[in-house]
Amino acid sequence: MSSELKLRSVVGFGGSINNGLIHHPDNKTLLYPLGSTIVIREMGNNKNQEFLQGHSDEISCLALSKSGKYLATGQVTYMGFTADIIIWDLENRKLLHRMSLHKVKVQALSFSCDEQYLASLGGHDDNSLVLWDVASGTAVCGSPTDSNFTQTVKFYNNSNNMLVTAGSYNLHVWDYDKFNNKLKPHDVQLGQMQRVFSALSIDDEDEFVYCGTQTGDVLQVSLSSRLFKSSGPGKNYIPQGVSCTALAPSGHIIVGGGDGTVTILDKPAGEGRLQVLSAYNVSGKITSIEVSQKITKGTYSFYIGTDNCDIHQFRSNCSTGVCKQELIQSSHCDKVNCLAFPVHYSGAFATCSKEDIRVWHLDSCRELLRIKVPNLECNCIAFTADGSSIVSGWSDGAIRGFAPQTGKILFTINDAHLKAVTAIVSTSDSRYIISGGEEGCVRVWEVSNDSQVMVASIKEHKGAVNSIKMKGSSDDECVSASSDGSCIIWDLTSFKRKTSLFANTFFTEVLYHPDESQLVTTGTDRKITYWDAFEGQAIRILDASETAQMNSLDIDSDGEILVSGGGDKTVKVWGYDEGHCYFTGHGHSSSISQVVVSPDRSSIVSVGYEGAVLVWDFPEIPK
Repeated sequence: MSSELKLRSVVGFGGSINNGLIHHPDNKTLLYPLGSTIVIREMGNNKNQEFLQGHSDEISCLALSKSGKYLATGQVTYMGFTADIIIWDLENRKLLHRMSLHKVKVQALSFSCDEQYLASLGGHDDNSLVLWDVASGTAVCGSPTDSNFTQTVKFYNNSNNMLVTAGSYNLHVWDYDKFNNKLKPHDVQLGQMQRVFSALSIDDEDEFVYCGTQTGDVLQVSLSSRLFKSSGPGKNYIPQGVSCTALAPSGHIIVGGGDGTVTILDKPAGEGRLQVLSAYNVSGKITSIEVSQKITKGTYSFYIGTDNCDIHQFRSNCSTGVCKQELIQSSHCDKVNCLAFPVHYSGAFATCSKEDIRVWHLDSCRELLRIKVPNLECNCIAFTADGSSIVSGWSDGAIRGFAPQTGKILFTINDAHLKAVTAIVSTSDSRYIISGGEEGCVRVWEVSNDSQVMVASIKEHKGAVNSIKMKGSSDDECVSASSDGSCIIWDLTSFKRKTSLFANTFFTEVLYHPDESQLVTTGTDRKITYWDAFEGQAIRILDASETAQMNSLDIDSDGEILVSGGGDKTVKVWGYDEGHCYFTGHGHSSSISQVVVSPDRSSIVSVGYEGAVLVWDFPEIPK
């Protein structure tokens, strides 16, 4: 049995989840999903984080009760299985109830104003509306919604038996008949208007509901008469549709667009249209708008979450709607391919993904530097031993070197490989870099800022080179691991093969033990294998996972602890000599692409396909 590895902090935000960003009524806390984890973060302090973990797969929706006491979260699961809903006691950070009825996905959630009921909406495979009792966690009643897909649900603000649902060409007001225990739908009359609804906001008096549409307008509908009243912003529809809406304490309507447009609308005085007060742009589709109800000196704040996984803070004037905006958090929005620490330095680390390389401060998890190369994917990175540059391999077959303090490009080796560059490492004197390519070549380069010369090109692998490691501090030997089922130890003085290791697997990672007597490999066979570095014979095989391939390994500087990560979404800490798994870390919702121990043995950092960067406390192995 293994113990739970302690998760210290998280860099990331599930920006693709609609209404996933939540501002707590205490005005101090933000809540948001990251894979299967809920992050509770103090505003203005990235280090002060707490985590709620209980879902088995990616979180699909969140809802907070009016007082902030309860949080409800839903998830996705596999075809044919039911998806869980969890109600959390936020005050005590405890799981209260786990409920399962919806198939495959929970689409949306909403609490009643008195926190007695929770409404849940199923996804495409379910399309049903269910009412739950919050105190007991049991289903009260349910009903099919509409023949077309229903996307969102909202309770009234002053009634616990009235709610609204909306989706593809359907908009319904529901009445919960407590005596007969039934949900009764009532159609909203829109005349000849046909719309696909994507967002709902109900005003404080339950007089109107404001419905955002994929056409790019917002409809104002009377809840008492269930009739259309007005719309906006006129003929200037919001490009790529309305993705979310919110009502400000000033009475304005905040509209988020699929193109990243933030529009402030004013309600009409009579029968006129909703008028645009101001408009702003951020990068990415807006998926969340969370408004603080606190008004200070005639201004209020609201927070914007985007599918680029950025969080912005806006401060708006109550009368004019003019805003000041600030980016308060940014993270990867795509698979993180590689992670690297500078040699013998643990204060910062670098990650790479599609189109960018980012440098992070370890303790605060704050982004220090972003290097952007549009329309390309960075597959691998490494710091040179002297710390003077970050060397990186890209999908266009080029190797690029960047200054780690400024991000300035120092050199580019175009066509370094025929296909993508998939592995890279620097020698201890920082004079040479060794690269591996998707076509199977291993190449040695003599580099400086002024010139880059290929010293050798070795082609023995028949598959992509997935990992290259130098032997300790000596620059005369390295090892490469390939998808062809071989690892080759290379003599870097003669540029010839010294030894080969073979197994029935696609090797994804190879490491030297710090004493250089052994090699450790892992791959698609789900095994961790120890090899004699001189004879190339397997001396121990560990079953690392029962279900999925392994992608990454690392050994601490003392050679006592082995850390692994892969498709089973867990970080595992092994005693190197005993081969026993002492700790397991759960937090990723997708495959782990790389896991690294910091040089000072204070932290373990893992990155995954969902774009998350997770920092774990380095554990003490029992003696």
